[in-house]
Amino acid sequence: MTRPESAGYDYDVVISGSGLAGSAAATLLARRGARVALLERRTDPEAYKVLCTHSLQACAYPVLDELGLVPALEKAGAVRSTARYYTRWGWIEPRAAPAGPELPYAYNVRRSTLDPLLRSRAAETPGVDLLLGHHVTGLLREAGRTSGVRASTPRGECEIRARLVVGADGKDSAVAKFAAVPARLHENARFGYLAYFRNLPLHGGISQTWFLEPDMAYAFPNDDGVTVLAVLPDKKRLPAFREDLEGSFLAFFRALPEAPPIDSAERVSKFIGTVNYPLHYRKPTAPGVALIGDAALTSDPLWGVGCGWALQSAQWLAEAVASAASGRGDLDRSLAVYAHRHRRRLRGHQYLAVDFAKARPFNPLERLMFSAAARDEAMARHMHLFGSRLIGPLRFLNPVAVAKASAVNIRHRGAAAAPPTRLSRTGT
Repeated sequence: MTRPESAGYDYDVVISGSGLAGSAAATLLARRGARVALLERRTDPEAYKVLCTHSLQACAYPVLDELGLVPALEKAGAVRSTARYYTRWGWIEPRAAPAGPELPYAYNVRRSTLDPLLRSRAAETPGVDLLLGHHVTGLLREAGRTSGVRASTPRGECEIRARLVVGADGKDSAVAKFAAVPARLHENARFGYLAYFRNLPLHGGISQTWFLEPDMAYAFPNDDGVTVLAVLPDKKRLPAFREDLEGSFLAFFRALPEAPPIDSAERVSKFIGTVNYPLHYRKPTAPGVALIGDAALTSDPLWGVGCGWALQSAQWLAEAVASAASGRGDLDRSLAVYAHRHRRRLRGHQYLAVDFAKARPFNPLERLMFSAAARDEAMARHMHLFGSRLIGPLRFLNPVAVAKASAVNIRHRGAAAAPPTRLSRTGT
């Protein structure tokens, strides 16, 4: 380190966790001139997260594009994340408008493919040091703010000083704990199990999601011909699953409308799941600290938003703080910019997710929008933009959209109530 503004620091930024958020943040910060230490507690560079929906919503595509990962994902066989959704009113099947652009998409890709790809991209970026086997055990403090980390390493304990410490270490973030950033927790009244299958054809070859009110299920085709099947039932059904997990899982899928042929498919993984996965939110910054990915906000896995939000929050952080973290600006002001953007972009989505995690049926407004989307292509495209997190709740439920949904449903009721046309005796 030869820059005078970096005197006294080993790095500009220390990031704890080299998953999606951490590796993306390291790459994007280093490209903007920061010197980054990327710490990973595991020693295997191929390590990956197991419990995941393995789906990236379309909101993540711009980040993947900036990282230069789109060609690599296509080459790896990632499946574009288009989808259809079952509701009590029928299927919502978003399609591009005639003569219009294709629908926005990102990818379904297994974390065993995605995590090593992102981590290697970070390690290859000039300015990033990937430090495997480094586990944060505490924070360094100076003048009332965090100034680095203590870490356990294969060679013993060490201290790494940095202007900014980033927690990208998941929902149980050690960085957040040591920085005394409290979490606001919300109960999730559903539990979930998933498994991987081969030779499982899906309608249209695209993702399928079932809204069964209150139970949920989905089938996501992934790379290498693997399909991820998941069930997210009300916790009232948990005793039956605990008694016979495989039997309950298979019976759940067999009973789905237009169920995929699960009995003819080959299961290639164990059943992976969780019976208690609360939603939580933490303030994404503290003096000298930033939180990204699940460390800042953990949502309901039902919506498959975690991977996309991890990448987006990494990008927002890099855009806001890269100059200041390198000593060329006011770091506290830059962190405030990041925190404001994080709240503005995600708080509304999280509010709706928290409410739906109560395992309740659709409320009246949801019934209005979902039923209209099942009956009208334009409303289905509007639903797709919201489900892909390309628009927020205010745009999704704007007065014009609600009025259009109401008109669609009124027309549908009118058509259903109209008496059949009587034919004359001549058949004309």
